[in-house]
Amino acid sequence: MEIVEAEEFLKHNHQGVLVARKRDGSLQMTLVSSVIDGQGRVILTARERTYKVKNIRRNPQISLLVFGDRFHGSNYIQIDGRAEIVRHPEAMDIVIDWYRQLNGEHPKWDEYREKVKAEGRIAMRVTIEKVGPQNRR
Repeated sequence: MEIVEAEEFLKHNHQGVLVARKRDGSLQMTLVSSVIDGQGRVILTARERTYKVKNIRRNPQISLLVFGDRFHGSNYIQIDGRAEIVRHPEAMDIVIDWYRQLNGEHPKWDEYREKVKAEGRIAMRVTIEKVGPQNRR
């Protein structure tokens, strides 16, 4: 699989599992909703105080398993890449784009922006370095 194929898959499939490394090297996994930005980076959001954000700050190398509606078969991809934490004020536009891709327009954007700030929600951008599976049969 090529990165461009993964980008196309991510336009239509958003459910996934993020894998980061804990301080002791063991894996930390969490459910996420991902989208793709105009530069081909995976976009995720999280509250800044979560373990996934702390772990990514320490070690930005992540893996992400994104799957479609069918659980079995070849309806998934694995992405390996480097995550970047984006804080406010820059994060707000990224979080809003993330929301739009997943849910469409919000009925009250001002309220949503306040909620994002109150939750301490930030953005994460993942530069895709490698994708798989390489052989689907």
